Amino acid sequence: MGKVRVHNFTITLDGFGAGTNQRLEEPFGDGVEHLHDWMDPLFDGTATGLDAEIGLDADAFGATIMGRNMFGPIRGEWPDESWKGWWGDNPPYHHDTFVLTHHPRPDLEMEGGTTFRFTSEPIEVVLERAREVAGEKDVIVAGGAATVRQYLRAGLIDELNIAVAPLLAGAGEPLFAGLGDALRQYRVVQHRCSPAVTHVRIVRR
Repeated sequence: MGKVRVHNFTITLDGFGAGTNQRLEEPFGDGVEHLHDWMDPLFDGTATGLDAEIGLDADAFGATIMGRNMFGPIRGEWPDESWKGWWGDNPPYHHDTFVLTHHPRPDLEMEGGTTFRFTSEPIEVVLERAREVAGEKDVIVAGGAATVRQYLRAGLIDELNIAVAPLLAGAGEPLFAGLGDALRQYRVVQHRCSPAVTHVRIVRR
């Protein structure tokens, strides 16, 4: 059985994974411009050094879990089923991707093997479903910050690779806020700097 991991989740220096007022025009909200610029070379194949070494690691993952807010900007009841995510007809996941939501809708099959499965089940149940699909591969908890916090609070994440960008947001969606003693289950085992970000590896004790 593979691990449950967070990989390349990028936060600001003051700990925010997204800014304020997330919306269609600004998927990550205000105040976090350039937060993910360091990842562009990973996607276009021009990354070098440490960033390239850590990479996307896509082949290691057999299932993805994400929150409703990561899937799209629509809140509350779905007005229809026309929204299919930010990624076009062929999303980058290529496996079952579980979307946590209070408003489930039918599964959405996309090109390239991605199927979005919308579920209101408890996070532990969703993880078991993801593990079953992933087999020997890892499960990635992709985000957003609130979803990662839920799994951290429950002690269900084995390893996190966090990228800390040299930016200050001042407000937004914090990654580690309110976790209290739950973080005592984890320890930092490595931190390395590229010219763009600091990569921090955190594992469960």
